[in-house]
Amino acid sequence: MHTKRPHRLKTFTYVGCYRYSLTFCTHLRAKLFVEPEVVQLVLSQFLRAVGQEEFSLLAYCFMPDHVHFLVQGNSETSDARMLIKLGKQYAGYAYAQKCRHKLWQPWGYERVLRDEEASFTVARYIVENPVRAGLVTAVSDYPFVGSQVYELKDLIASLPT
Repeated sequence: MHTKRPHRLKTFTYVGCYRYSLTFCTHLRAKLFVEPEVVQLVLSQFLRAVGQEEFSLLAYCFMPDHVHFLVQGNSETSDARMLIKLGKQYAGYAYAQKCRHKLWQPWGYERVLRDEEASFTVARYIVENPVRAGLVTAVSDYPFVGSQVYELKDLIASLPT
């Protein structure tokens, strides 16, 4: 299943200290993110791109057939388009080398967060995805969520009960 290329904001450079919610789907929506080794492989390659492009990974959630990332640029030269390109490229190559299959659908989705949207709130929303999808009853039961910035226990503690 291929999707149309999502539109980017024409007057926005995607460079600087901005925050983005990113979603990438697996090729043919295959349920690839159910094995810890695959998740760790993809996460490590995405973190490589995050460091290279001077971003922080505020939150991530690997669902069986897609991944959500919340990232924040840490410098005036942080380039979200390059982060997306490199993150998908690094992870896709590493996965293909290991598994001999394609990892990603061609396009992903990015949303620039507004100033009034609190990073912690969006991060909490991202890690709640497995609960909303009915995969687990508590975020703490799902192994493929986390953050480079926030303690998962703090995100979980802030969830409504």
